[in-house]
Amino acid sequence: MKRIAFYGGSFDPPHNGHLTIARKLSDLFVLDEFTFIPAFHAPHKKDKKPTSAFHRFAMLSLATEIEGKIKVSTVELDAPEKPFTYQTQAKLKNDSPEAEIFFVIGADSWAEIDTWREWEKVLTQTNVIVVTRPEYEIDFSHVTKEIKARLIDLRKNGEQKIKNGEQKIYITDAVNLDVSATEIRRKIRAQENDWRELVPNEVAKYIEKYELYI
Repeated sequence: MKRIAFYGGSFDPPHNGHLTIARKLSDLFVLDEFTFIPAFHAPHKKDKKPTSAFHRFAMLSLATEIEGKIKVSTVELDAPEKPFTYQTQAKLKNDSPEAEIFFVIGADSWAEIDTWREWEKVLTQTNVIVVTRPEYEIDFSHVTKEIKARLIDLRKNGEQKIKNGEQKIYITDAVNLDVSATEIRRKIRAQENDWRELVPNEVAKYIEKYELYI
């Protein structure tokens, strides 16, 4: 059975942390494909306006150009209306009925997951991988007993690969890299040149060419 992970988010901008997550999880979960899904705008973040979706899609495409198994999807950009995550998941399952699907979220998203539309459906329609940041204290008190029963904590699992099993929610800290898109944008605005070290070279050139985040 083909194994595919989907990682939705703003990617504003895409950075080295995002690519490290894709590579590390592809190895740990023995994935056939890892696909980024840039959103037009996260429906639960109505107060935060991201950079144009077309710029973010272009940057992701440049960042993943030489990565054979890492792709970028337009599933949310092509949607006639801005979809909620549970709707995107349902479409992905319908499009790949024979695949085992993993949906990737970060620690920040996990912390506010109960504010998402149909959040319990998000956590039960597919496998979910929660990627925690270094030294991040993850909390489980905001989810139901049924959701807690699905949790598999891999943080003490070392490099053991996850090959198959029941549909679960996996917690992993395998990606020991703390990079923040918010901090990158701040550094660019403040003209702190070390921001270039935090993004792929192709993305840095794109940001400079189109004068983003200034």
